[in-house]
Amino acid sequence: METWAGILRRVPARTAETPASALAPLTKDPARAAILFDVDGTIAPIVKKPEDALVPAATSRLVADLAKRYLLVGCVSGRSASEARRMVGVGSIHYMGMHGAERLSPGAGRSALREDLERWRGPITDFTAGVSDGFRLLRIRVEDKGPIVALHWRGAPDEGAARRRLDEVAKEAEAAGLVSHWGRKVLEIRPPVEITKRLAVRELVTESGAATALFGGDDTTDLDGFDGLDELAAEGLLETAIRVGVRSEEGPRELLERADLAVDGVRGFTEILETLAA
Repeated sequence: METWAGILRRVPARTAETPASALAPLTKDPARAAILFDVDGTIAPIVKKPEDALVPAATSRLVADLAKRYLLVGCVSGRSASEARRMVGVGSIHYMGMHGAERLSPGAGRSALREDLERWRGPITDFTAGVSDGFRLLRIRVEDKGPIVALHWRGAPDEGAARRRLDEVAKEAEAAGLVSHWGRKVLEIRPPVEITKRLAVRELVTESGAATALFGGDDTTDLDGFDGLDELAAEGLLETAIRVGVRSEEGPRELLERADLAVDGVRGFTEILETLAA
């Protein structure tokens, strides 16, 4: 098993050489610290069918323990907020679903969708229905999340052909005034309003009043989460911001280049959580 020395990629100048030291701004004063992270590929292993993904029970217990100690613990996921909570299995933390389009607060029975997105449910659904020719044959899976539709091609018999079809769909979406957003073997069709983890991170951290914050993720959309931390630090609203990149074969290189700490896969990020809890 790789040691922390192998998992650590870069620690900013403000910290010492070990991950424990890098995370010290959070662990020394958890009552003023926020811990935020993605779900799929970060605390839940990537699987062939997204509906089969699950957070390991030990990780769920770890997240629940962190929620008791830290000012704010939350998941910022591309999934719906309710689906993210089902996967994680912890009701005492915050969930920002669909990259921040909706929010599910601790103990809440249902999520709240951003008001400016409600009117886009119909147009996004109608557009997807109009471009769905060939989806069944290519085994492109449609995930309707309301104002966002995700088109998955992971595990398709011919992933290359599925990707080429979705390249066409992305162009049609842009021509129709919608937004196409690529992730790990998924294309999302979004309304032409900002829906990013940047806004989600800013909202949660600002409302909490945290002085230090960490965000971890594995995919292109998680760079937006890094942006949120960077902006808060630049504005003087955060004393310390720690970006954790989760290394994977499909992840963007920029994620690791910008990370303060880079870890290998879900296990690596779990060790980050264990260090925070120790």
